[in-house]
Amino acid sequence: MQYISKLLLLAFLPLLAHAQTFDLVIRNGRVVDGSGNPWQRADVGIQNGKIARIGTIPASEGRVVIDAKNQIVAPGFIDVHTHVEGDLETQPGAENFIYDGVTTLVSGNCGSSRTNFRAMFDTLRLKGFTPNLASMIGHNSVRMKVMKTAFREPTVREQAEMETLVEQAMRDGAVGLSTGLIYTPGTYAKTSEIVGLARKAAQYGGVYASHIRNEGQEVQKAIEEAIQIGREAGIPVEISHFKVASKPIWGFSKTTVGLVEAARREGIDVTVDQYPYTASSTSLQSIVPSWALADSDSLVLARFRNPDSRAKIKSEMLASLRKNGRTNYEYAVVSRYEADTTYNGKSIAKINQLQGRKANAETETELVMDLIERAQMKRIQMVYHTMSEEDVATILRYPNTMIASDAGVASFGKNMPHPRAYGTNARVLGRYVRELKIIPLEEAVRRMTSLPAQRFHFADRGLLAPGFAADVVIFDENTVSDAATYDAPHAYSVGLSYVLVNGVPVVENGKHNGKKPGQVLLGNGVVR
Repeated sequence: MQYISKLLLLAFLPLLAHAQTFDLVIRNGRVVDGSGNPWQRADVGIQNGKIARIGTIPASEGRVVIDAKNQIVAPGFIDVHTHVEGDLETQPGAENFIYDGVTTLVSGNCGSSRTNFRAMFDTLRLKGFTPNLASMIGHNSVRMKVMKTAFREPTVREQAEMETLVEQAMRDGAVGLSTGLIYTPGTYAKTSEIVGLARKAAQYGGVYASHIRNEGQEVQKAIEEAIQIGREAGIPVEISHFKVASKPIWGFSKTTVGLVEAARREGIDVTVDQYPYTASSTSLQSIVPSWALADSDSLVLARFRNPDSRAKIKSEMLASLRKNGRTNYEYAVVSRYEADTTYNGKSIAKINQLQGRKANAETETELVMDLIERAQMKRIQMVYHTMSEEDVATILRYPNTMIASDAGVASFGKNMPHPRAYGTNARVLGRYVRELKIIPLEEAVRRMTSLPAQRFHFADRGLLAPGFAADVVIFDENTVSDAATYDAPHAYSVGLSYVLVNGVPVVENGKHNGKKPGQVLLGNGVVR
């Protein structure tokens, strides 16, 4: 009997060796692991939401098997600059990001965020969502909570209150502090105010991410301020959507990149992110002098209606326009105007003409104030065509540049958003890697994966390696491309066949399946 048992055991050993060891196996792919190393032919075994093995894995060892068909298998992309506050609760699938291969979002950028992180994270966990999410605490939101839109320095008490809010957010899971220094009320803050808040974030292992004070003629001074804050607060610096947004200084990116590299040689940890487009997108209010937007909405509207203050606003707007090498507002295109959606997709200059006004910058500045007043001070989203392809390429070549969309969750077919909301990562892979050969494929993937994971201390993401979270994207390097354009922005990226979040397929054969395996990624300040 014992002899027969041994014979049976020997007979079943080959079957045991090929038991279903993994929840999911990705076979026949070319693995680009996110480190920047060359691709290798390998299979990927996933177990309990983690990468368990990379190597040769028989199909019989996977409960589910995906045939990659010689496509690229890479870590899921990490978008370090998004604005999804409130979006994931109502649109948890985040299709525009997921179809672009993004599996982790970093929100709370440009100084705008929720201030109660515990409540925000609890709500998201309860509702469920598809991509992972981390968030920063926004300086503008903190200042608004304490000081409203006051155009002055904080008192000692107010500074302490703001620092307490930042500290609490870091304890509740924020990954850093962000600023938006061209927006009210951030534009009213002096450097010392921000340093005080950044020091609090630094105490909890946070990052300082900044939409710097100027991205045009004064961009060098603005970069130097961000570096100074990093130096004085002892905090890593991330300069958001790095660009040169003024026609007279196109080509200046060689200098701005040099400033970042010089700071790194000094020992200051500075990196940048970029969207691969020559147009930006922000509010119409951002081109109005910031002093005019201070205090209550009623006071702002009073300034618009008072002949003296209106003339001063108009004069400053025209001076800024000329300084940036422009003669009119043809470069400024309405993306979302809720008061009259027929304006969406049209430039300020075009709307001015449609209203029967004289075709010149003077009447266009009047129109800007009229549009803001008609919108009852609600945000008017714009697309601004202000950059050069040369600067985009120069910044993209810099090894410490990450890829970021600066987008929220898009409502398909609604308004005229910037195409970056749909196609940022695919555009890099299709246009800048395959077509223009600005950077190699493996380097592009590193910029989208391990570099942002390192920047924001996501210790178990950004690489395809055993023990890491199984955030994975499978794409065809020969066909991956962005489909969204400025004229037709609502188009999902193509060439991505599978996306996995925490080991769960959320895109299968190019289709989002609605699953919500996303996790909240907490910062280092949380006591675990």
